[in-house]
Amino acid sequence: MSLIPTGEMTLGPFFPREFAQDANDLSLGAKGEVIEITGRITQLDGKALDNLVVEIWQADGEGRFDNPAFFGWGRAATDADGVYRFRTIKPGAIDGRAPHVNLLLLYSGLMRQLQTTMFFSAAADPVLDAVPADRRQRLIAKQEGSVYRFDIRLRGEGETPFFDD
Repeated sequence: MSLIPTGEMTLGPFFPREFAQDANDLSLGAKGEVIEITGRITQLDGKALDNLVVEIWQADGEGRFDNPAFFGWGRAATDADGVYRFRTIKPGAIDGRAPHVNLLLLYSGLMRQLQTTMFFSAAADPVLDAVPADRRQRLIAKQEGSVYRFDIRLRGEGETPFFDD
C-alpha cells in the first residue's frame, strides 16, 4: 500500500510572494566581480515551478565567509516560468574548495528542503568529487558573459544532485 502525503506532511508554511522580495541583490557595496546567477526550476514532467523560494549563501570574492561588508546570503522566488535571478559577486576559492554557491530550495508540496551546490567550472572539490562522474556536469553553471545559468530539475531525467544536511 502506498500512502499519499497530506498538506500537514509537506514543507510549509506556504510562502507569500513578498517573502523573497528585494533580497536577491548581494552585490550592493560588495567588492569583486559582479555577476548574475539565473536558472529555471522544473519538476519531473518539465513543468516550471512558480513561487519556489531559492536561498543562496556564498563566500565573498576572496573566499571569506566572515567579511562584515558582504553578507553572502540572498533569497529569490521563481516566476511563472520557473525562473529565479540573483545579482551577486563571484565567490573566491575557499581552502580546499573550488568557488561555489550553495542553494536551498523551499516549496509547498516538498517533503523537505532541498540543498545543492553550483560550481563555476569543473575543478577539484570534495563535494563535486563525491558526485558520480556522469552527474557532475549538472552542478556546473553555464557561463554567458557575466551571467551564470544554473537550471535545476527536481526529479527525473537530468535531475540535479541534491545533498543531505
